[in-house]
Amino acid sequence: MGALREAGFTFTDEEEGADAAIVNTCCFIHDAKQESVREILRLAAYKSGGSLGALLVTGCLAERYKEEIRREIPEVDAIVGTAAIDRIVQTLRAVLKGRPKDALADIHRSYKMTAGRVLTTGGHYAYLKIAEGCDKHCTYCIIPSLRGRYRSVPEDTLVAEAKQLAALGVKELILVAQETTRYGLDLYGEKRLHVLLKRLCAEAEGIRWIRLLYCYPEEITEDLIRVIREEDKIVKYLDIPVQSGSDAVLKRMGRKGVTAQSIRDTVTRLRREIPGVCLRTTLIAGFPGETASDHRQSMALVKELRFDRLGVFTYSKEEGTAAARMRGQIEEPLKKRRRTQLMKLQQQIVFEKAKERVNRVYDVLVDGTITEEDGTEICVGRTSMDAPDVDGLMFFKAKGHMPLSGDIVRVRVTKAAGYDLTGKEI
Repeated sequence: MGALREAGFTFTDEEEGADAAIVNTCCFIHDAKQESVREILRLAAYKSGGSLGALLVTGCLAERYKEEIRREIPEVDAIVGTAAIDRIVQTLRAVLKGRPKDALADIHRSYKMTAGRVLTTGGHYAYLKIAEGCDKHCTYCIIPSLRGRYRSVPEDTLVAEAKQLAALGVKELILVAQETTRYGLDLYGEKRLHVLLKRLCAEAEGIRWIRLLYCYPEEITEDLIRVIREEDKIVKYLDIPVQSGSDAVLKRMGRKGVTAQSIRDTVTRLRREIPGVCLRTTLIAGFPGETASDHRQSMALVKELRFDRLGVFTYSKEEGTAAARMRGQIEEPLKKRRRTQLMKLQQQIVFEKAKERVNRVYDVLVDGTITEEDGTEICVGRTSMDAPDVDGLMFFKAKGHMPLSGDIVRVRVTKAAGYDLTGKEI
């Protein structure tokens, strides 16, 4: 978007009057694939009706199914591969001039975007992608085949981008990658996420919170733990996907070096060395060959470790993955039952933990306001324990003037309302 803006293009949220539409797709799991296809077909119908000049498709689904898209959806003018995003401007210009040509590249290619960012997250928080691709090759995951090997973005580039985001008013920086914990290994010969974090804390003035997502538990180092503990800007929150509590399932998933006991050890170490740390994780229910005993082991792990935040996905059989060829594929109803059982257990844990937070005081990053039926304005925000879109919210009454989005205020919790909290500014 930044490159398109610098090239003179403007953006609209409506198809009405647009000269071009670009669909950025995902195909990590079946639901994402379906959503992407529906959107392409919707815009293709809009274009065939003469209301849209150009239609481009990019992202993982475009990379994976480029031949099928060309054959079955002729309304798509050009496909931009996952490693060719830096060619988006020249591709769109060629399409608009009637000379459409796909932009495809080796998926292992490192590309450099020099344009400034366009914020689409509301302005006070933003994601900073620190690496592309993945080297893990988990048996259920198609990402390495679509995004290539792990390629870290140079530190100087990331620091410069963070400074630019801070200048735009961003207060919360959320670091993402397929796996953040291996950052720097390819460029510098060692894991350097802790070094990057130190630089971001020191050099990105204006950033108040730095949050880490997708930290694989087996890759967390003592250096990383120390920096998280010592740096005030880094929120004490870690997203550590564990996927299963069964050693047999973890082995079939290709989670090398990960066992239920190593997960326990990592959680114990994190809680001991980072006081008050909030831990989020994800599990997969119904992986091929998962037995009732394997499922009970996952339930036991959740019950024992009492994660602060947890999401469960039913296993999605993705063509081209090793897991899709495994014996013991599980029927969808059983996957869903196991997912429901895990989520009900986690719901009980989350609700109990929420009640423990009543009367405590937290820093809250304001996301906006809502108006109740009687006309009262209520502020909506998040504590440092809550990432955007995936975790809970804090609804609170302002003490005097209404704070602005991006402000950080002190709030006392007065009530636990399921996954969310309510409170009053102090």
